[in-house]
Amino acid sequence: MSLTEINEFLASGEINRPGLFPHLDQLERASFIFEVDFGLKTFPTEPGIISIRGPRQYGKSTWLERELRQSIIDFGPASAFYLNGDDILERDRLEQAIQKLLPAFSKQAAVRRLFIDEITAIPNWEVVLKKLSDRGHLGDILIVTTGSNATDLRRGFERLPGRKGKLDRTNYFFTPIAYKEFHRVCHSTLGTNTLAAYLLSGGSPIACAELAEQHFLPEYLIELTRDWIDGEIMRADRSRVSLYNILQVLFKFGGTPVGQAKLAREAGLANNTVAKGFITILHDLGVVIHCYPWDADKQIPILRKPSKFPITNLLAAVTYFPRRLRSIDDFHALSFQEKGIWIEWAVAQELFRRMAIRSEQMLKPLIFWQNKSHEIDFVYSPEHFLEVNYGKSSALEFSWFAHQFPQKQLTVINTRSFSTDQISGITLEEFLLSPDCCLSADKV
Repeated sequence: MSLTEINEFLASGEINRPGLFPHLDQLERASFIFEVDFGLKTFPTEPGIISIRGPRQYGKSTWLERELRQSIIDFGPASAFYLNGDDILERDRLEQAIQKLLPAFSKQAAVRRLFIDEITAIPNWEVVLKKLSDRGHLGDILIVTTGSNATDLRRGFERLPGRKGKLDRTNYFFTPIAYKEFHRVCHSTLGTNTLAAYLLSGGSPIACAELAEQHFLPEYLIELTRDWIDGEIMRADRSRVSLYNILQVLFKFGGTPVGQAKLAREAGLANNTVAKGFITILHDLGVVIHCYPWDADKQIPILRKPSKFPITNLLAAVTYFPRRLRSIDDFHALSFQEKGIWIEWAVAQELFRRMAIRSEQMLKPLIFWQNKSHEIDFVYSPEHFLEVNYGKSSALEFSWFAHQFPQKQLTVINTRSFSTDQISGITLEEFLLSPDCCLSADKV
């Protein structure tokens, strides 16, 4: 269905037309349906501009169609319209499309909304919104944009100061499905394989459903993920071969700190500037996040020392991992070391997910602590540290922590539970199922 046809039906209020909301149609036929929570609890009625960024195949378009349909139900025909950046692709065409829709809004609509899916497919989209806003054309409209490239959205919003309205929050990252939600929907089907399936899915609703129903990841989903990441790399005029090399080095080092000069050398790149460029793109896609060493005295990240680069999109890790991972059995067949790395990435993804929901700085780096003798994987807050160990641990192994950090707390994610005054042990599943409030609220 063309954009013109879609908006004609929205203008007339004919929202039950077959094919009008294709993602919602697919959802009705799905065997497993997941609730989405990325921090937008109540949809605003005030005008402004909202950006929602996040990976492909994680449900942004399905969510957008649901909110678009609900807008027509709540506020009447011609109260909301729809555009898709994948269909428009050019800045001038975007401006023309918006100007065409502006007179079509109903005078009776108490709330007016324009939903633009995948706006980041349009180069310099922010110029159009700035121009129309400065002319006063968008003053009573809520513009809701989604995109799969955080670079464009972040830089675009930097060029829209004072034009985003008076909304309490304007930036959102579309997070993976929480393990708690996956467990609620799929545990009765997957049983003891529930956690392994989630670690393969990365929290992608499509991957979650496929693993619950078929117990393996279909190849089309892997290709869609690869096409999305490769496409963004090529749009930045970068080499896919270099991307592959960079990712293989990240897989190799896992949770070990590495400097960008060494990263470039190991990946066969010209210099550390080239390596930094690839890391920046992967970071803005939400695939990789910086994890800097932390100065406990000054309580700041140390930018000059080697960093970790944990994967924060486990489905992307599956896509490029040197071993073929498609089924739950494939995951169980990973080596002890590989599982340890994967679990550390799972914790990084969960920390990233929780930060995004809390509306902290978008794509904020993580931090870790180390000295000459010891290392802690994540500093969750100045008062609370997280260590990830695949296998059994005990409080005795970390007796040094109480001397190094009196009055501070350490949670060790491992395969057994234990508790002392300062050190506690929980399993990965317990961590993923726990509410965020179980950890210190004072974040770094």
